[in-house]
Amino acid sequence: MVPLIEAVNVSKRFAGGLGRESTLALAGLSLAIHAEKPSIIAVVGESGSGKTTLARLLLGLAEPSGGEIRYRGNDLKRLDRDGRRAFRHDVQAVFQDPYGVYNPFYRVDHVLKTPLRRFRLAGSRAEARQVISEALRAVGLQPEEVLGRFPHQLSGGQQCSWWHARCCWNRS
Repeated sequence: MVPLIEAVNVSKRFAGGLGRESTLALAGLSLAIHAEKPSIIAVVGESGSGKTTLARLLLGLAEPSGGEIRYRGNDLKRLDRDGRRAFRHDVQAVFQDPYGVYNPFYRVDHVLKTPLRRFRLAGSRAEARQVISEALRAVGLQPEEVLGRFPHQLSGGQQCSWWHARCCWNRS
């Protein structure tokens, strides 16, 4: 069983400035996350221990200095356009503090429609509305109470829930 995403003996070193030594953020780290066998993985460490660096590597936002990040067995650096699209579809961040990523000028609908359109997960507006409604219900929200509103018009619990509704798309 090939992992969805895998770090193989990954290291990351950041260059130092003028006359400064480089900083080793990660050394020899290996980790596998399987799609068929969902699990929760906690990455714990003190400040500066490389947690954010690891997340950036796994999301493809940074390249390792050594080792490989693999998506479905393929080196992330060598994915073609379709492979990168599939990667962005399957591997997404759920932010610890979703409030920091809300754009107050967009309604909830816009944020939920964007991935549907980008990944072509709905064939029509009616189908998109149905997928969005199902995702909202899956996280305990009523579409008629959330859609058409701005993020600041939702309670804290509603804000967290609708942000996580993006993870409920049918990816078959």
